[in-house]
Amino acid sequence: MSHYLVTGGAGFIGSHLATELVARGHRVRVLDNLSTGHRHNLAHIPQVEFVEGDLADLAACQRAVEGIEYVLHQAAIPSVPRSVSDPITSNRSNVDGSLNILVAARDAKVRRLVYAGSSSAYGDTPTLPKREDMPTAPLSPYALQKLVAEQYCQMFTQLYGLETVTIRYFNVFGPRQDPGSPYSGVISLFCTALLGRQRPKVYGDGGQTRAFTFVANVVDGVLRACEAPAASGEVINVATGGRISLNDLLTTINAILGTSIEPIYEEARLGDVRDSQADISKAARLLGYAPSVDLEEGLRRTLEWCAHSEVRT
Repeated sequence: MSHYLVTGGAGFIGSHLATELVARGHRVRVLDNLSTGHRHNLAHIPQVEFVEGDLADLAACQRAVEGIEYVLHQAAIPSVPRSVSDPITSNRSNVDGSLNILVAARDAKVRRLVYAGSSSAYGDTPTLPKREDMPTAPLSPYALQKLVAEQYCQMFTQLYGLETVTIRYFNVFGPRQDPGSPYSGVISLFCTALLGRQRPKVYGDGGQTRAFTFVANVVDGVLRACEAPAASGEVINVATGGRISLNDLLTTINAILGTSIEPIYEEARLGDVRDSQADISKAARLLGYAPSVDLEEGLRRTLEWCAHSEVRT
């Protein structure tokens, strides 16, 4: 049994990590300021120790890492549009907060910190699939902030010997992704709209492609990264390896539900990339990772949750 800290553990991905860690018999502490997370995401695992605090407060980070062996750093303001409209607040969370938790983890001599990176770091380069050794080209403050934080992780490994691993996420979706927020992932918004027999919004022509990844796959990759000997100091994609256009995604969800609801097309959003697809060969080599839940099965599970969720609007 090990002792884990999950920053942002009351959020979407963080709460899934906490759930799996508890299921494996580990001790879990969550640090979250509840700016985007929710206490009810942890209601089913009362044995989790919850600490309300902000990563921008170094003292809060220092208290949170006491006695911790592994830090799973998920806390962020995960929104491209929000970072475009308010880059200062996003930077405080995504860069300042990340630096604070790295300093606290270094000083507490934790075994390893696994950081939630983002595929947005690749930008809009035409080469597909995206490989970890490709040049980065962030298009938004959010993408730049996530890239800066992963570079801080690598620097802390090189300078201080703190073991860090960055897992670059690709359009993660699944239960507990809040569909009530305008900044939610497109799948949660699509599912909520179609379940309510309403037309979803598509920004752009719908031909843009994404490497949608069900959250269980990400949880598996992150927990493998805690233990994999050769992963320290590395940046690793975790996804499914495929991609699908937003138009085809909507067709697939309609088919599952037996509906035929057309979207409303709106102007493309600033900072959005056109195409995204992950090369996951490095994850297979270093982590022994392979996706276990495909897109359609993930959509079915997400739709089932949305249909029964109290937060559905």
